[in-house]
Amino acid sequence: MSILKEFKEFAVQGNAVDMAVGIVIGASFGKIIASLVADLIMPPIGVLVGGVDFTKLGVTLKEAVGDVPAVTLNYGNFIQTVVDFTIIAFAIFMVIKLINKLT
Repeated sequence: MSILKEFKEFAVQGNAVDMAVGIVIGASFGKIIASLVADLIMPPIGVLVGGVDFTKLGVTLKEAVGDVPAVTLNYGNFIQTVVDFTIIAFAIFMVIKLINKLT
């Protein structure tokens, strides 16, 4: 069997098409949840903890010298990413739970 024929069978197979649709929808859903977290959830949390913008938290390991930028450890971005992941994972869990209930 030629490689082209095998690829054609694979590409039009239901699983491959379903997977592609899932990836596209998942990427869009991830952007929506990331916006929800960054724009609606984290600002009030920042106010509750004293006006902290988590993405700005970091430690300077080496100061900038001339044209060489400073070396920083940006742990605030990590905190933001963990919160994003947790909310996205919970939202996906709830959607799957709903789908399972409907079936």
